[in-house]
Parts: sequence; C-alpha cells; structure tokens
Amino acid sequence: MTSATLAVAPAHGGEVAAADDAQGRCLICAGPTDHYFSKTYAPYPGSPFPQPLTVDYARCVHCGFVVSRTHQQMSGAVWSALNSSWHHHYENHLDQKVSNAPPYAQQALAIAMLHREGLIDAGDALDYAAGYGSLAKCLARYFGLRARLFDRYVHDGGNDYLDEAELGRYALVINSAMFEHVLDRAALDEVNGLVADGGVLMMHTVVCERIPKDPDWFYLAPMVHTAFHTNRSMELLMQQWGYAASLYAPAAKSWFLFKRGHPALPRLEGAVRDINHALRAPFFHHKAGFVDYWKGF
Repeated sequence: MTSATLAVAPAHGGEVAAADDAQGRCLICAGPTDHYFSKTYAPYPGSPFPQPLTVDYARCVHCGFVVSRTHQQMSGAVWSALNSSWHHHYENHLDQKVSNAPPYAQQALAIAMLHREGLIDAGDALDYAAGYGSLAKCLARYFGLRARLFDRYVHDGGNDYLDEAELGRYALVINSAMFEHVLDRAALDEVNGLVADGGVLMMHTVVCERIPKDPDWFYLAPMVHTAFHTNRSMELLMQQWGYAASLYAPAAKSWFLFKRGHPALPRLEGAVRDINHALRAPFFHHKAGFVDYWKGF
C-alpha cells in the first residue's frame, strides 16, 4: 500500500481517470507519472514469456500510486494467459510459491464477527476475483455463511461460480488480493459498481505510505502483481466512490469500506470499541475515511 504527500483534488471520477490513464497519467487521481524503476522476471513453466521479461513501473507524483506500464501494454490474450498460467503453476507447485496466501481463516472470522454484530450483511455477499474459492469455503464450512463466487481467470471447477451476465449488486463485495492485479481504472470501477447503495467493500491487498523504489520488494515477487496502492491513493478512491468510513482488521489484513448511507455508520465507531473491549485486543481499527494503518514504508 502506498504513499502520498502532495494534495490532489479528489473530484476526478472513473471516466476522467480512465481517459488520463490512456495518456500515461495516474489511473487514481489523473496526476502525472514518472518512470520509477524496472524489474526483470525469470520465465516459469507455462509462461507466455519464454525469455526473461523486464517490467517498467511508473509512479504518480501526486498520490504515489505505482503501476506496471509493461503489463498495461499487453494484449488481453497475453494478460489472460499470464494470469492463468502463473496461478496454475504456483498453486500446483507450492514449494516454488513466491508469495503467501491471504489469511483466509482470519478473514472469515472478521466477516462473521461483523455480520453477527449487524455491521455488514454477509448473507448477501459476492466474492469477486474469488480464485479457487478458499475464503468462501472457509466461510461456509466454519461459519455457515455462503458467498457467491466470480472469477474471470481461475476457479476450482465447482458450481458456485456466477457467469458475468449473472452479476448484480451486493450488500457485501469481498475482494481478496485483486487490487494489485489491475491494469486500468475500469477494473477498479467494476468492483465498486457491484457494491449496493449503502453497502460494504471488503478488500485485502497491500496498502502503505510509500511504495519502495526497490525491485526486490516482497510484493513485486509475483509477476502478476501490477498495481500498488498508497494510503493517499486509497483515500482518494474512497472519496470518488462515495465511501464514508472504514475498518481495518490487522489479523485478517483486510479493510472494510462503508458506503455513505450505510445504516450502521452512526454506531460503527462504538461497535468497534465494544468488540475490541470484549476481545481485550484491537481486532478492528476504525476511521472516518481510509484507515492508513501501515506507515512503515
């Protein structure tokens, strides 16, 4: 997660950012971007790139968001092949995996706790970019909560996945480890567009104060990680999309973003305080706006 210093007007919507991104500007705030660094990835079995691939990353001078220009220039077919082959290879060769899986058990617990408190409606949930459905399986098996599933690139062959034409809008949209895979503004806006008015977007990704200028940074290890968010860029997204407050659960490494008009907003801060008091630990952190929890980078 990422950086931010220079203030930018948050009025840029998705259409403006998308148009500016086509001109090499930031897809979050439409600010100018500069080349930040490059990283060379080795080939792996099944990769659409049989030779080492050098990837160039650009950084927004305003909000600190970082994106791979090299991935943005790939055709849809090549990007799809890279996604599918990468996930298939490393899910089936765990000894070679270069990143950790999301904390599915802790994520499921956080969802179940907030649902039980009446702060989110997990009975009307979509797990978007669900991958092999690990989080949804954990929710169903241990907490009796069932989420619908959608993923364009990978799935486990089960029958719980929705086709794109079946997608609607949901009280809770779960997005675990997708925000780092986007290439354009439309991909981000699509996720937000699935959240019902007064709903909640749960997301798991890395968000920090500043993206390190370091090709060996751990979050660059997966070749399919293309976008890196800062506290400032996420604050801007929340404003643009109409979210009023957020929670962060460190154990689940996940944020819950609450839309303006969510019925639980007036009691959200007090409810979090009560939960943390009962647990004798700060399980959730609350803030009006984006919880800028990670400041270390």
